[in-house]
Amino acid sequence: MTNRTLNLDDRLYQYLLDVSLRETPLLKRLREETAQLATARWQIAPEQGQFMALLVQLSGARRIIEVGTFTGYSAICMAQAMPADGRLICCDIPGDYNATAERYWREAGLAGRIEQRLAPALETLAALQAEGRGACFDLIFIDADKANYPAYLEHALRLTRQGGLILFDNTLWSGRVLENNPDSADTRAIQALNRALQRDPRIDLSLLPLGDGLTLCRKR
Repeated sequence: MTNRTLNLDDRLYQYLLDVSLRETPLLKRLREETAQLATARWQIAPEQGQFMALLVQLSGARRIIEVGTFTGYSAICMAQAMPADGRLICCDIPGDYNATAERYWREAGLAGRIEQRLAPALETLAALQAEGRGACFDLIFIDADKANYPAYLEHALRLTRQGGLILFDNTLWSGRVLENNPDSADTRAIQALNRALQRDPRIDLSLLPLGDGLTLCRKR
């Protein structure tokens, strides 16, 4: 028995996957293809994707924004879990991986549920507000440039409905959040975000040691 979160060694982590992961062959193939890229570290863990799909199902989310899509793994996880009339807007910058994401979305039969907007995400989020879509999204997942995390929070709070969820990835940052006076602007931004979220009266909060740290915020 323990009263704190376990530290998973390789054997216990593999056991977790063996008894709980329900990754589809298509998702496994996408994950393995992504692992060949130089930027493979951007890929979320498969158990995190499955957890996010469960959040979509539990919340009944129909309108979702993803900030940072990469090869489309997390988008598939969420889009598959949405109702048939659900819509997911993916925000990313142009890159070779955009075509990979769209290819897998088509193969999964999800292309009609997903809209990919290729531009700096802060511009896309501001455009959505200008379109009159404030306070109407059920869930926003943020996994993009870390230096802009505090700015993404403010946009997300304006776009999310009351009771909606905002998810931030990489909030434990491989332990680098413990650094004193870090040189990295990304590390400083995540540290600032974590401190700000802890005392933000606009949200309910839980930081999970899942993947590289996943923070769940419920807009009050």
